[in-house]
Amino acid sequence: MKISTKGRYGLTIMMELGRSFGEGPTSLKSIAEKNQLSEHYLEQLIAPLRNAGLVKSVRGAYGGYVLSREPETLSAGEIIRVLEGPISPVDFTEEDDPAKRDLWIRIRDSIASVLDSTTLHDLIQYKDEGSQDSYMFYI
Repeated sequence: MKISTKGRYGLTIMMELGRSFGEGPTSLKSIAEKNQLSEHYLEQLIAPLRNAGLVKSVRGAYGGYVLSREPETLSAGEIIRVLEGPISPVDFTEEDDPAKRDLWIRIRDSIASVLDSTTLHDLIQYKDEGSQDSYMFYI
C-alpha cells in the first residue's frame, strides 16, 4: 500500500492543528506556508476531514480550523482511512490462493495495527523531539 499525497498532507494538516489544540483556530494559509504546500490542495483535503467530524471550521477574520477531539484520541488510521479509503495492500477475493490471501490479510492487519495504535499526539511528539529513538514503527 502506498500512501498518496492526500494521506501525507492530511496528516500534516492534522499535526499542525494538533500543535495548536486549545489555542484557537489555525488557517490553512499558515499551514501551507509553514510546510511549503499548496493552500488550494489543502482546501481540498480539509473537506473530507471536516465531513468525517475530525475537524471543525471557525468562521471570521481570525477563523480557520480546529481539531474536534484531543490529539491523544485521534489515530493516524482514522485520518488515513478518511483520505485514502480502506487500508489494503492488494485487492483479493475468496477465490485467491489461501496462502496468498492469508499473507495479504496479515499485511493489512499489521499496517492497520500500526496506524490505529499511533495517535496524532505521538506523531507531533516524535516530530517536535526530532529524535529517531523516541518512537519506532514496527510492521
